[in-house]
Amino acid sequence: MRPFQVALERLDEIPGIGRRAAEQILVETGTDMSRFPTSAHFASWARVCPGNNESAGKRQYASIGAGNRWLRNALLEAAWTVSHSRKQTFFTARYRRIASRRGKKRAAIATAHSLLIAVYHVLRDGVVFQDLGPAHFERRNVDAIVRRSLHRLEVLGYKVTLEAMPA
Repeated sequence: MRPFQVALERLDEIPGIGRRAAEQILVETGTDMSRFPTSAHFASWARVCPGNNESAGKRQYASIGAGNRWLRNALLEAAWTVSHSRKQTFFTARYRRIASRRGKKRAAIATAHSLLIAVYHVLRDGVVFQDLGPAHFERRNVDAIVRRSLHRLEVLGYKVTLEAMPA
């Protein structure tokens, strides 16, 4: 693994992916990401992407399919590691957000998908991984969070007046 030392160190910086998982990912995928035009193509090749079976606007059950089982197992192990981590990262927030709605196993697959996309960008661009942070989803749509919170308080019987705090 000496020729891939730089790639291993970069993959090791991603939360949940340790040295062993990074080695296994590199063995299965290699370092050349030019054969995959986008990260979605890479996730589809690895079969760590959401199934898509929709008819007449109804989403129906669709399995993710059979792909590279060693790569998927390495990514799922990393996803479970992230889900049980005490350190708050983007991936732990993503897992908890999805697990509350869809269940633990589907959340693990979604987290593995996110990890694979991060791997793709680290290997393709040769950049250092930068975590978006656990508050990424809250920062994305502040207005919707405020509206939802106000509605919940009104349902409980409170009248709320909002006043913005100075920054």
